Formats: sequence, C-alpha cells, structure tokens
Amino acid sequence: MIRGKKILGALLAFTLCFSMVIPAQADDISDAKKKQQELEQQKNTAEAEKSELSSELDSIVSKMEKTQSDLTAKETEINDAETELVTAKANEDDQYQTMKLRIKYMYENGSNEFLEILMEANSIADLLNKAEYINKISKCDRELLVEYEDTRKDVENRENALKKEYAELESLQDELAGEQANVEKLLADKNIQINNLTSEISSNADKLKQLIAEAEAAEARRKEAEATAAAQAAQAAAAASSGTSSSGNTSSNASATGTGSLTHPVPGAVITSGFGGRVAPTAGATTGHDGIDYGAGYGAAVYAADSGTVITAQYNSARGNYIVINHGNGMQTWYQHLSSMNVTVGQTVARGQVIGNVGTTGISTGPHLHFEVHVNGVPVNPLNYL
Repeated sequence: MIRGKKILGALLAFTLCFSMVIPAQADDISDAKKKQQELEQQKNTAEAEKSELSSELDSIVSKMEKTQSDLTAKETEINDAETELVTAKANEDDQYQTMKLRIKYMYENGSNEFLEILMEANSIADLLNKAEYINKISKCDRELLVEYEDTRKDVENRENALKKEYAELESLQDELAGEQANVEKLLADKNIQINNLTSEISSNADKLKQLIAEAEAAEARRKEAEATAAAQAAQAAAAASSGTSSSGNTSSNASATGTGSLTHPVPGAVITSGFGGRVAPTAGATTGHDGIDYGAGYGAAVYAADSGTVITAQYNSARGNYIVINHGNGMQTWYQHLSSMNVTVGQTVARGQVIGNVGTTGISTGPHLHFEVHVNGVPVNPLNYL
C-alpha cells in the first residue's frame, strides 16, 4: 500500500515537471512565431522599397536615353549649323572679294569707263538706264555684303546657342548618371538586406519547426506519463486490495502455477485489434491475429496476468522484446513489442507483478502490447480468460 503511494507520487511529480516544461516551450514558440512575423514584415517592406528603387532606376535610365537622343540630335544641329556657317562665311568672303576687285578696278581706271558707258547711250532714256544700272551695281554690292554679314552673324549666334544647349544636356546627363549610380548602390544594398532576411527567416522557421516538434513530443510524453500514472494507481489499488506486490522481481505470493484465470496485463488500456482474422497493419493483407493488441502510452507498465515462471525473455525481429510466462496446466501468456523487460528466464513472478513496459519494438506501427494466451500450444482468445 505504502509502496503504491510512493510510485503514484513519483509519477505525479514526473507529470508535474512535464506540465511546467510545456508552458515554457509554448513561450518559446510564441516568441519564434512573433519573430517570424516581424521578419516577414521587414522583408515585405524591403521588397516594396526595392520595387520603388527599380521603378526609379527605370525612370532615370529612360531620362538618360531621352537625353542621349537629344544630345545626338543637338550634335547634328551643331554640325549642320557649322556647315551653314562655313557657307555663310564663304559667301561673305566672296562678296567682299568681288567688291574689293570692283573698287580696285574703279580706282585704277577712274571714272572714264563709266563715262564711256554713258556716252555710248543712244538716247536720254538709254542714258538714264545705264546710269541707273551703274548705281544699282554699287548698291547691290553693298546690300549683298550686309546680307552675307547678317547671315553669318545669325548662324554664329545659332551655333553658340546650340553649343550652350549641348553643354546643358551634357550636364544633365552627368547628373542622371550620378543618380543612376546612387540608385544602383541602394538596390544592391537592398538585395543584400533581402537575402539576409530570407536567410534569417529560413533559420527561424527551422527553429520554430524544431520547437513545435519538441513541444509535441513533450505533450506526448506527458500524456504517456499520465496514462502510466493512472495504470500504476489502478494496479496499486488492486495490489493493496489483494495483498500482492505490484513491483519487484519476486513476491512472497509468487507461484510457479497460475490460477487459471487472468488479470488485465495493461489496466486502463483499450483494445485496438482483437483476436482472429484482421488486415495486417504492415502488410495490408488479411491475416490471422493470435492475440489482442492493447493501445497504451509508450513506457506504460505491463503486468503478469497470473503467477508463473518466465520461460522466455528475449528479442525477436518480428515480436521485438517479448516475454513468455508458463502458468502450468498447459497455459502460457505472451507479452510482445516491449520497450524494456524487467524479468529474466527462470524467474518466478506473481500475479500483477510488473514484468516490462509498453513499447514499439519489432514489427510495430506504434506503442502497444500484443498479448497472447496459449493453451496446450494453441493460441486462444484471451478474453475467454480475463
């Protein structure tokens, strides 16, 4: 009775420890989730800023292309203006040289030639026409020279204006190039920031996944501990009422011969697979099932269904760790897939004595006890004896 209370107290303390660990893990998970949200928000903000910078860079490149196009056009205009200026200067010079020759001729020959021209007139009308002709020649020379001078000056002014516009476009292109370099630097920095955030998000996600897995494992262990505590409490109560011990390798009531009736090997556990034909969980085909499967938490205590002698306690690739107890009168009980075994071959055990713990060794899909009853070497339905 006292020993049962001690076991129950220890299991309750173990369960309490788990209940204290789980909230701490929940806090860690909450912090990791919060950090994940913050990192995702930072990445989204950085992505938006990168998109704005990319748009700004596209705009700058577009302006630079337009400016370069304007520069090319302006160069063409300047070249055309220079060609036009050369022509204007040539015309001006030609007119100037023509005037100089005419003036030189008039100076060297005096006015006799003009008088001869006038004297050759056939009439007064012809005389007036020739006098007007001479006057028009001189006037035309002067007007052409002024016109050519004005044209040259106009072309020079236009060329200077074009060169000024070209210089302004070059300055604008330099400014745009500076802006482009600055935006490209910001984009490169933003890409580094996004890559770092992506790496941090991945690392935090792995940490969060690990924390969740640890929390789930801790919760599973807590449930198993609770199930084990409940089973131990039930066994302790049963042992107290019958005056038998629920632990230890031997008992004062141990007998090599059983009573012929069996007690539950895992109190509180439910049957997950009955005796007889079933679909094998690992093979997927209908097969015989020589015993009963009891679903229980990993590590839950397994009790001897009746007094007897341990004739097998070993490992088998299919059964895992398993124990066979001989109860005499042709009856044996089999306990398979154990996580641990607390008895040895040749040992006498008492009814209700802990002989091992639930596990999932051998061919098994999860923690459970496969329990068989053999009578005269033939598997029979355990429920007929429980």
